[in-house]
Amino acid sequence: MQFSFRLIKLSIVTLLFTTTGLSAQILTSKQIDSVVEKTLATFNVPGIAVAVIKDGKVIHAKGYGVRSIKNNLKVDENTLFGVASNTKAITAAALGMLVDEKKITWDTKVTDVIPEFKMYDAYVTSEFTIRDLLTHRSGLGLGAGDLMIWPDSSTVTKTQLIHNLRYLKPVSSFRTKYDYDNLMYIVAGDVVARVSGLTYEDFIETRIIKPLGMSKTAASWYRLKDKSNVIDGHAPYEGKLLPVGLSFGEVANAAGGIYSSVTDMSKWVIAMLNGGKYGDNLDKNLFSPAVHKELWTPQTIINGGGARGAFNSYGLGWNLTNINGNFQASHTGGLSGIVTQVTMLPDLKLGIIVLTNQQSGAAFNSITNSIKDGYLNIKGMDRIKNYNDNRLRNEKQADEIVAKTWADISAAQKVNTVKPEVKNFYGTFKDAWFGDVTVSEVNGKMHFQAKNAPKLRGDMTYYKGNTFIVKWYDRSLDADAFVNFSLDNNGKADGFKMAAISPLTDFSFDFQDLDFNIIK
Repeated sequence: MQFSFRLIKLSIVTLLFTTTGLSAQILTSKQIDSVVEKTLATFNVPGIAVAVIKDGKVIHAKGYGVRSIKNNLKVDENTLFGVASNTKAITAAALGMLVDEKKITWDTKVTDVIPEFKMYDAYVTSEFTIRDLLTHRSGLGLGAGDLMIWPDSSTVTKTQLIHNLRYLKPVSSFRTKYDYDNLMYIVAGDVVARVSGLTYEDFIETRIIKPLGMSKTAASWYRLKDKSNVIDGHAPYEGKLLPVGLSFGEVANAAGGIYSSVTDMSKWVIAMLNGGKYGDNLDKNLFSPAVHKELWTPQTIINGGGARGAFNSYGLGWNLTNINGNFQASHTGGLSGIVTQVTMLPDLKLGIIVLTNQQSGAAFNSITNSIKDGYLNIKGMDRIKNYNDNRLRNEKQADEIVAKTWADISAAQKVNTVKPEVKNFYGTFKDAWFGDVTVSEVNGKMHFQAKNAPKLRGDMTYYKGNTFIVKWYDRSLDADAFVNFSLDNNGKADGFKMAAISPLTDFSFDFQDLDFNIIK
C-alpha cells in the first residue's frame, strides 16, 4: 500500500539537519530542492512532487525527477499522481456534507442505507454505523478482503464485494482494536451514492473537487480528462525499477481512487486548515465547523500515547497525533508503485504534501519530516540517513528470509528423490469471498490461476510436506506465497491456505485470510 533507471547524478548536499548540532531552521525553497534531490537518489525514486502551505498560501510547489522511466518526461507542480488513501479524507468529508444536510447522521446504521450490508456476526451487522465505516475498528484484520480489489486485474463488482463481507471472519471484537481497512471505505462511498442520488465519483467531483478549483483532479485515473501529464508507478525488483500498472479498478475509488497534483491538493489542504471554508474571502463552506471538528476528533486509539501527553489515533479519514505538543492531522496512501503523504499542523497553519511514483514510504517521510523539523525547532536530525538505515535493515532481513526459503527448496530438491505426485494437488478450489483458484498443469509445470484476480497467476514449486510456493509471473507484485494443502483420506488435496513469504509483502495481499476448499 512494487529497466534500469537513469541514475540522477547530483552533488552531495549538506542537509541542515545533521548530528553536528546545527540549530533547526525553516527550509527555504532551495533547501527543499536539495532535500528532495538527495531523497530521489537515496531511495531510487524516479519522480516526486512537493508542496508546502503556510498561513493560507502555497509557499512551495514543485516537481522533481521524471514521471516515468519509460519516457523521462519531467515532473512539475501539475503532474498527476494517484493520491491513494489520501482519498479517504475526501470520502469522509463527503459524508460530512450529507450530515450537514441532515440526510444522515454519523451514527446512522449502515443497514438503514444499504439493507443488504451484512458482516460475519449478526450483532455487528445490526450495530454498524457510518462512523464505524470510517474508523478502522470493524473487527476485521489488517487489509482483510483487499484481494477482492488488489491487484488491478480483479473482476469483483461492488455488489459482489458488499455481499462477500459476510464471509470475512473477524480477528478482534467489534470497536476494540484498530486494523486498517479499505473495504469499509468502499461501502462508505456507496452510502454517499445512495443518499445523494449521485454516483460517488460525481458527488465528490461536483461538490468538492470543482468548487475548490481542483481543475485537473478526478475521482479516478479512468475519469481524467487529460492524461498528458500523469506518472507511472514504479516498483523495485532485484536492484532495478519496474513500471507497474494501476492497483485497482473503479470499485475501490472511495478508498483510494483520486488522481491529483500538488497544486490541486494544496487547495484541499488550505480548505481543511480553514475549517472547511474556501473562496477568495473564505466566504464559502464545504461543510460546517461541527463536521470539521468531528473529522479531526479521535475515534479509534491506535496505540497508547507516550511522553508529554502524546497520543496516536484515527479520526474520520485522518490519522491524528501530536508532535512536540502540536496537533497533527495526516494520512498516507499507497498503490502499486505509488506512495503519498499529506500532513497538517493547524496550530502552525502548516501543510505539507509529498507525492511520489515509487513505493518507498521512507522517501516521503524523509521529505515531510525534514521540512516539518524546521517549523517545530527539532534539531540534529538527518532524516534521510535515519529512514534509509531503517529501510536497508528491513530489506536485508526480508531478503534473507526469502533467500533462505529458496535455498531450502534447492537443497531439498537435491536430496529428496521422492516427491509428492503433483497431480494429487490439482483441482479447482473456492474461497467464500475471493472466489475460485485452479491448480493445474500448464506448459509442463504446476500452475496457479485465480479466476477473479487474473494477475495472480504463476508457477508452483514443491517446498516441503504438503507445502508449495507460488512465484507470480508479474514480478512487480513482490508477493510470492506459500500454498499449504490439506489432504483427504486418499491423499488428494481437498483445500489449502496461503501466507506471504516476505515480511515486507504489502498487507493488501491478505493471503492469510483465505481458506480454500476443493469444488472439483
